[in-house]
Amino acid sequence: MTRCLSRWITAASLWIAFAPAAGAETLAATVEQWGLLGSWAIDCAARPDRDKGSLLTYEIRKDGRVMYRRDFGEAKDENEVVSATVDAGGLLNVMVYFPSLRQTREYGLLLSEQGSLRAIYNRSERGVYTIKDGKYVATGAPTPSQQRCD
Repeated sequence: MTRCLSRWITAASLWIAFAPAAGAETLAATVEQWGLLGSWAIDCAARPDRDKGSLLTYEIRKDGRVMYRRDFGEAKDENEVVSATVDAGGLLNVMVYFPSLRQTREYGLLLSEQGSLRAIYNRSERGVYTIKDGKYVATGAPTPSQQRCD
């Protein structure tokens, strides 16, 4: 009995040790296969500016983590993508942890047939939307398409 329990504990420990690596591979594979990796902007020729458009970059680190970098010109940050799933309609649902905000935000991205990227929703972990149904909640204006800049 003790020998069986010991083998079970060893097997469970190995599974737990490798589970995060498998999850990271799945996350990286999801964003790569969907086409998210690289840099995106409304106008790739324009300098990043908070009011005129930022440069958003998604990359896979050597350690397998998926990172999301935002360049607003005067300010930059780097945040970890903690999950990404694709729904039946092709929407990429992404969760990003923002240390500076001390929160995780979830947003949905749609990739057009022409290759442009558009935010369909963006909400806090408490369910407060800044973008809903492809429109900014505050103004009702549609979210702009972003082009790949690489």
